[in-house]
Amino acid sequence: MAKTAFLFPGQGSQHAGMGKDIYENHSGAKSRIESADETLGHPLSGLMLNGPEEELKRTENAQPALLTASTALFEMLKERGITPDYTAGHSLGEYSALVAAGVLPFSDAVKIVRQRGLFMEEAVPSGVGAMSAVMGLDRRELQVVTENVSGSGDIVQLANLNAPGQIVISGTKEAVEKAGELAKGKGAKRVIPLPVSGPFHSKLMQPAQDKLESVLSPVAFQDAEVPVVANVNAKEATEAGVLKRQLVEQVTSPVYWEDTIRRLLELNVTTFVEVGPGNVLSGLVRRVQRRGVNVHAVQDMESMEKTIEKLKKEES
Repeated sequence: MAKTAFLFPGQGSQHAGMGKDIYENHSGAKSRIESADETLGHPLSGLMLNGPEEELKRTENAQPALLTASTALFEMLKERGITPDYTAGHSLGEYSALVAAGVLPFSDAVKIVRQRGLFMEEAVPSGVGAMSAVMGLDRRELQVVTENVSGSGDIVQLANLNAPGQIVISGTKEAVEKAGELAKGKGAKRVIPLPVSGPFHSKLMQPAQDKLESVLSPVAFQDAEVPVVANVNAKEATEAGVLKRQLVEQVTSPVYWEDTIRRLLELNVTTFVEVGPGNVLSGLVRRVQRRGVNVHAVQDMESMEKTIEKLKKEES
């Protein structure tokens, strides 16, 4: 039997004005967004709805904002009877996936991701770390490149394995630049420096991982109502303890997103619904599997109505 997976976006998908449509037109979404303000003691809704963009994209703001918008949209889908067989989220999006799967209440999750963002900002001094997207090079070849550069004492590693020929590397600024040049020499089509505030998903994030582990330790996780496919190993899990441990490991581990999509395909998922701002993940799904799958993106009221209509047609 064909299955459906909900995918939740990570940092980078945020934009000023996200959630404004649902805030103004759906009482449940308005309540969810306002509850983030109350829980954090911070006017997150103002940043989400009105910006400024520079302030919104700060890691400690972008992460709770994306979680809030994504889970509000999820609740609206759930209200309409649209639910997933599996969930997965890209990096920060894994927290949204866990909320959707009933593992964490939103009130806990939004506090955790706010702290996670602060820990990630603080882990490495500004200008020391960097990330770059490497286009058009096989992951095995790029792995060799990063290992060779890291062998000289600097740190660079594969961070986001997003899709065939689209991999992000992360580490010290010098090591990322050197690996980028070597990757071009190996045949990479392009190397694009990313406008991020730190070397996420690299060993340089160990201080953030340690602090996050302390924060997560006392938080009660529940077993998942539907399996969640994790970033760290692209395997589905429902056990609360496993899901908590994987969230800790995720801070310094690569995001195996291509492998996550391939695993969901193995599990007979034929419909992917990206729930949250942007459509980055929808594009990545299509790069992994172009035929035989249905891909939808739910970002606002209009796209939700269109998606629900298409899902009903697909079912019939």
